[in-house]
Amino acid sequence: MERTQSMKDLTDQQKGSLMAFVAVMFITPDSLFIRLSNVDTWGLVFYRGIIPFITVFLGMLLIYKLNFFKILFNSGYHGILYIFTFSLTNITFVVSIQNTNVANTLVMIATAPMLSAILGAIFLREPPDKKTWISIIVTFFAILYIFFDSLKLGNFFGDILGFITALGLAVGAVTIRSAKSKNLVPAAVVGKLFVATFALFFIESFLLFEKDLIIVPLMCILCVAIPFVLVTIAPRFIPAAEVNLFFLLETIIGPIWVWLIIKEQPSLETLQGGVIIIMTIAIHSFLKLRNS
Repeated sequence: MERTQSMKDLTDQQKGSLMAFVAVMFITPDSLFIRLSNVDTWGLVFYRGIIPFITVFLGMLLIYKLNFFKILFNSGYHGILYIFTFSLTNITFVVSIQNTNVANTLVMIATAPMLSAILGAIFLREPPDKKTWISIIVTFFAILYIFFDSLKLGNFFGDILGFITALGLAVGAVTIRSAKSKNLVPAAVVGKLFVATFALFFIESFLLFEKDLIIVPLMCILCVAIPFVLVTIAPRFIPAAEVNLFFLLETIIGPIWVWLIIKEQPSLETLQGGVIIIMTIAIHSFLKLRNS
């Protein structure tokens, strides 16, 4: 009871920041799990769609019962747009990771806060405050510093898909922010079903062997199902650019997981830029939470 009350006592800034932070912490080992699995690209896309869909759909039915469908239909065009962007980012992220260095994909995704800030200012008339703009500019230059080195690898297909993922995240976050009164989690659930259905056209095998029997379900629940619910709710409390600012933590922590476990070593530039990104987010979050 006390825990429920304390959650109610949190400001919108604190609720949104906490949700975004927890979501990204769950997401950080995602790239590692993708690398560790032996499942082909479209097999991964299928399971990352169908397992979270079943998990969250059953959970939503327990909570909302048949109101789930009412909430879904009430989300209107916001729901349709979110289903599209959510489905797109789920597909492009996996295909990007499979076609370039993990650090490259995550660096491209790190452009999401800047894109969110621009879209939010244009469509929501919600320009970021000075602290957020400074954070976005500092982290953007850190990203350029990292990306300049990664260009030598020449994995443009994977890098472009990483940028499309970032754009999808930005549009999705701005969509949620513009529909604060609507619950778009059901739309995200449908988006997962779309992802699994799309993968069906390309999948070669549904079989999971040995370690994949553990890795794939674990990844789909911990790194996909739980975070997507939190990330879908967080922009109702804080601006889209701030939610996506937390995703920059994945830019450095994700490659470190991969480095520690399978020795895919990030460059010195990635580590240096990553330190700047983490420090910037930490200072930005501290100042925003102190003000709230």
